[in-house]
Amino acid sequence: MLSLQNAGKRFGPRVLFLDANWLIRAREKTALVGANGTGKSTLMKVLAGLETLDYGAVEQTRGMSIGYLPQEGLQLAGRKVFEECLTVFDELREMEQEVERLGGQLAELDHEGPEYETTAERYSLLQERFHSLDGYALDAQVGAVLTGLGFGKEDWSRQTDEFSGGWQMRIALAKLLLAKPNLLLLDEPTNHLDLETRNWLEDYLRTYPFGYILISHDRYFLDVTIDRTVEIWNKRLNIYQGNYTKYLSQKDERRAQLEAAYRNQRIQIEHLEAFINRFRAQATKARQVQSRMKELEKIERIEIPEAEPVIHFRFPQPPPSGRMVVEAEGLSKSYGSKQVLNGVRFSIERGDRVALVGVNGAGKSTLIRLLTGVEAPTAGHIKLGHNVVGEYFAQDQYKVLDGESRMLDDISRAALKVPELELRSLLGCFLFRGDDVFKPLGVLSGGERNRYALARILVSPSNFLLLDEPTNHLDMRAKDVLLDALAAFSGTVVFVSHDRDFIDRLATRVLEVEGGAVTSHEGNYEDYLRWKQAQTDAAAPVEPASKPKQQEPVATAADGNGSDSDAEGDSSSTDTAKDRPRRLNPIRQKQMEERCAFLEEEIPRVEAAIAHTGQQLAVYVSAAETERLLTLAGELREQLAALTAEWEELMMLLDGQGAVA
Repeated sequence: MLSLQNAGKRFGPRVLFLDANWLIRAREKTALVGANGTGKSTLMKVLAGLETLDYGAVEQTRGMSIGYLPQEGLQLAGRKVFEECLTVFDELREMEQEVERLGGQLAELDHEGPEYETTAERYSLLQERFHSLDGYALDAQVGAVLTGLGFGKEDWSRQTDEFSGGWQMRIALAKLLLAKPNLLLLDEPTNHLDLETRNWLEDYLRTYPFGYILISHDRYFLDVTIDRTVEIWNKRLNIYQGNYTKYLSQKDERRAQLEAAYRNQRIQIEHLEAFINRFRAQATKARQVQSRMKELEKIERIEIPEAEPVIHFRFPQPPPSGRMVVEAEGLSKSYGSKQVLNGVRFSIERGDRVALVGVNGAGKSTLIRLLTGVEAPTAGHIKLGHNVVGEYFAQDQYKVLDGESRMLDDISRAALKVPELELRSLLGCFLFRGDDVFKPLGVLSGGERNRYALARILVSPSNFLLLDEPTNHLDMRAKDVLLDALAAFSGTVVFVSHDRDFIDRLATRVLEVEGGAVTSHEGNYEDYLRWKQAQTDAAAPVEPASKPKQQEPVATAADGNGSDSDAEGDSSSTDTAKDRPRRLNPIRQKQMEERCAFLEEEIPRVEAAIAHTGQQLAVYVSAAETERLLTLAGELREQLAALTAEWEELMMLLDGQGAVA
């Protein structure tokens, strides 16, 4: 379908990936993962034909269609939303117009004439094709996708340029889903979607008839939509079967296998270097030394990339509040004639981690702003408990930052008791590394400033955190740091997030905002969905879809590879025989010379076999194959040690007789 062959790409002097071989088959549902900056988006653009490779080639099946959704930057204008989506069916609509035109001609032509037969045949063919392509349901298809992506019917007739960038990306996504290309390339498709829309997209992709490749930082979304994971790691493409959770467990095993291959290669290199150093000064062994030196130069060294440090950040714990943190009574909020909240009543207690859920526009952000005091209610009141001090993180939090301050200086002022090294580690988790920490805040992009604003809140928290979309612009590593910190936080958290995994792992309560009302549900998002399903179908309650189970730990192939014992064998097996004849029989000497010549040919073959086994170990196939290769490598090293010891003994005997090897 589509393949990369020995592909390589540079970004300036930096290599993103090399020797990439990837066969993308039809209907495969794949996640493309890797640390930030490894080249995921660049590789997507290569597959989409928007960028070229520096090495290798991309080949695709003739007639194959590819649809690409970038992270941002698309602007649509000049049409209404519904009309813009219909443009993907231009060919079908032209076919429909021709069918109508031919139908009119048939009504006027003589039924007995030759032109009628030709026109009727063309009409029948087009009508059959139009029907097979579901051409009579184009409006219904567009309506279903627009509704699923959160567009109300009143939005369908609005001009596309009236919508913000996030909604523009939704329109572009709608067009791709309607076009149904053979291969969908979606770079962070959930960035601009609320939770309900993500759920719809998950269901849509699960039934998508062709293949797709996703880049996403939403673990749950990847777990339920993909069956293959491709990682850019160590400048190579590594392919894993299974969803994201299975990939994580297999990755640990593969790193252990790579480390085992590295150790095997080091043993081989040390063996060659020891031989060279031992016999470098002996003229009779110059040929063997030169051979080993050439072999050493040809070895492609295995590199173990430095593992990203695991950072565990803990909040400076705030002073405790009273048991009751918030009480809302008769809370209402209107904007003109639009009623957002109507007579709401709820309470929040110390230690609660409350997720606010609901469709876009339901009033989640409005409720958070009311809790912070940024906005006043139209009616009712909010009462904060004893010693409650709130801290608010807004979606546009970057607007309140001092653009003239350097990042490290600003965060140090906010956290006087936190060491600078710990602050720099925290900033690194939020993708600010090296000299980035000395940049003025004013030069950062909106997304970068929002990331920094969240990090700043973490180092000096109040006992009541209100977070509106804190996971936007965060990669999975930063989300983990945030989750760990919030889990250990002794205060109270109210948050809005569209990241399903983040809500499931953090929330202890869910407040549903819908139709002007707020309903409280104990438990996390899955518990909430279970309740919703039971409400929808009380007669036949459906068990909630369980999260993908963690794969059982697999014993790594690195265990028990016998490297140390082999090394000892190499050093101990070079002892020569104690009893030697003073003078060799000429026939015996001839036999020894022939044996020595055989060993000089056999030893390089065994060394080549060890090198080949090391290369095979660097490419993961399965745990069983790794174990087999490790056993084979051990046997070959033992064989090499025995052959080398025999050759050295023979050479010493022959040297004593003045023989020339």
